[in-house]
Amino acid sequence: MATPDKGIPHDLLEKAHCIVIVPGVKKGAFIVGAEYGKGFLTCRDHGNRAWSAPGAVRIEGGSVGLQVGGSETDVILMVMNQQGEEKLLQSQFTLGGEGEVAAGPVGRTIAAKTDAKLTAGILSWSRSRGVFAGVALQGATLRQDLDDNQRVQG
Repeated sequence: MATPDKGIPHDLLEKAHCIVIVPGVKKGAFIVGAEYGKGFLTCRDHGNRAWSAPGAVRIEGGSVGLQVGGSETDVILMVMNQQGEEKLLQSQFTLGGEGEVAAGPVGRTIAAKTDAKLTAGILSWSRSRGVFAGVALQGATLRQDLDDNQRVQG
């Protein structure tokens, strides 16, 4: 957020219905690959636009293909409309499957006026560390982490 040319435009954050933050999604592969990460989501109350209490989520996925390497990625997903929010709050949501996830615009506030926020239900931002190369058939799901939610919220 603090980097003006690489951060998430502030006006998009103000329009977001929900936000998902998953720091340190780990991905590793040698032909067969896997990815896993835990984070939190929060959605706005539709009446007063205040944020809800956070809920624990996890990202899990697998892949098969010509691939090798390992990486760690911080992921932020912003849900920009009601349809995206409804899909996200299902018990299991396939990223890039049921709901298209588009790369979010970066830069100054003028970038936030692009068509991306009008058509994409979910915008994503990420920052990666590590080396990963290859082509793979992959799928990742975002689901509630019921065990962590039970521990945190009772």
